Amino acid sequence: MPRQLRPLWARTAKWSDFDKYFCQREGLLNKTANFVSKVKKMKQTQAERIIMGIDPGTQVMGYGLLKAEGPQLTMLCYGVIHLKKYTNQAIKLRKISERTTELIREYHPDEMALEAPFYGKNVQVALKLGRAQGVAMAAALVQDIPIREYAPRAIKQSVTGRGDASKEQVAAMLKQILRFEDEHALLDATDALAVAVCHFFQSGTARPKATGWAILCRPIPSEFCKKTKKVQSPK
Repeated sequence: MPRQLRPLWARTAKWSDFDKYFCQREGLLNKTANFVSKVKKMKQTQAERIIMGIDPGTQVMGYGLLKAEGPQLTMLCYGVIHLKKYTNQAIKLRKISERTTELIREYHPDEMALEAPFYGKNVQVALKLGRAQGVAMAAALVQDIPIREYAPRAIKQSVTGRGDASKEQVAAMLKQILRFEDEHALLDATDALAVAVCHFFQSGTARPKATGWAILCRPIPSEFCKKTKKVQSPK
């Protein structure tokens, strides 16, 4: 910085002393700006938002909507779209588009999360799943809704803590997280809810912490309990 632009006390100071002070001052300003931006980001994440989860499929397609208020999750609705009765692939895609658009207009989701299709050895099945996913994504993009994809293993890992968990284990954990009981819930619908919950956890919102003995003493779902042999104590 030119000498004439320095403050009076710094015009006679050494360059090293003034530069040290200037750098410390700039560093403090940068830290303050970073702190303010973090606070604004936290306020945005604490605001109410609606997340729509989609489990793409050509026979049965699941959907689920959650309302997030800070660390709290509330289930709005979940269900499936039965497509097996339609033989024409174009009609299936149209039904997916129509139902997805109806849900968007009714609940006005802020974000959409989809399960990335699993590409197996059957190329035709992968192609059909990709089309179903693309139609659902297009319905959201028309309404300027941001979308996000998650791998099936990442979804299971986020919800249950295990990437190789079964669909029944995912459904059982969702009943504990969202506090709902529905014995007749289809696994495709709970998979869609799992996608929305995974997006909620991955978007920077902390998981809810235990606040009392009632939560800590909550019974473990039977699907997670493994049978173990009784070990006799040595005499």
